[in-house]
Amino acid sequence: MVILDEPYASTPLLEWLQGSQHPVLANAFAKRKVDEGWKLRLVDEEEAARIACSGARIYTCTENALAWLLDHSDDERLTGAIKLFKDKGLMREKLADLSPGFYYKRVGREELAAVDPDELPLPVVLKPNVGFCSMGVYVVESADAWREALDDIAQNEDAWHEMYPESVVGSEDYLIEGFLTGTEYAVDAYYDENGAVSILNLWEHDFAGDEDTSDRLYWSSKQLIDDKLPKFKRWLEDVNEIVGARSFCVHVEARMTDAGIVPIEFNPLRFAGLGGTDMAYFGCGYRTYECYLEGLPLDLADVYKAHPDDVYSMSLLGDAGEGAFEYDRFASNFTDVLEFHRFDVRKVGSYGFLFLRTPADDPSERDFVLHADLKGYLS
Repeated sequence: MVILDEPYASTPLLEWLQGSQHPVLANAFAKRKVDEGWKLRLVDEEEAARIACSGARIYTCTENALAWLLDHSDDERLTGAIKLFKDKGLMREKLADLSPGFYYKRVGREELAAVDPDELPLPVVLKPNVGFCSMGVYVVESADAWREALDDIAQNEDAWHEMYPESVVGSEDYLIEGFLTGTEYAVDAYYDENGAVSILNLWEHDFAGDEDTSDRLYWSSKQLIDDKLPKFKRWLEDVNEIVGARSFCVHVEARMTDAGIVPIEFNPLRFAGLGGTDMAYFGCGYRTYECYLEGLPLDLADVYKAHPDDVYSMSLLGDAGEGAFEYDRFASNFTDVLEFHRFDVRKVGSYGFLFLRTPADDPSERDFVLHADLKGYLS
């Protein structure tokens, strides 16, 4: 079953749901899509609850759907995995043996002001215990930066909650974590009925600098897949030796450090958000959610063998201020735009998702999108 909800469902996902007639919860968002002309197979809450209690594979395009599942499913394996994966602090505790010595501390929102930054092992990362798309995430390198982060939270947290519910961007607890060195990666993966892992997407997540926490550039290539896929598969197997998830998909952010792979977050029952997982479709022609829901085998290394000279990247273009974003002018900087999802920045907090194909031996366009000043594209 699939649960669609605000703020966005991608066209490739809707096209597949229309063609496959896979069941979709008949909530307000899905009904609007039907009103727009999509021929979806809607099931009412009673039938959807039965499916959610049956152990069937479930996919959501947004974490807004998690609250419904927690309210309507008595499958403790499903609800327990949702709660565990979504709670960053709890996952830190559960997987502590896989990251020995890593500093983390859970702090209540009202207790943040009482924290003495001089007693922290700076630099640290401050972030909501429940979060989405880098909202409320700060790299803190000094006492002044700590106070600036708290001021920014106070100024923006109401706006975050206007866009996303408490189950997606929580406000009660924050995590203070050690700053991880090493390269960051993102993975779309799932555990089958026996707990075996399949990886459907693997990207490197690049940043413009040490203080950058944005989602501006993710990319993948044959060389990256060949180098990193075996390591992440073994690590996800180790994770599930502890967690025990079954028939469950996750989007994972992690860093590969000298001490091994350290998780940043696990996002339950979805792949890369806001349609980001469709990089697989635009670049290599397969749909990750179809592979997961239908149990279709996929050898990611074999897929990328057919694309040895290409790099596929996606870029989430964050809000840069007042004004209309000039999509066509921004897209004109690139030679091979695969797709450009356009968002309502007031609902999503970003202008859109840009998908590119670039040569493996020429990083210039990827460097441009990573460092571009979006304010220059507002009118």
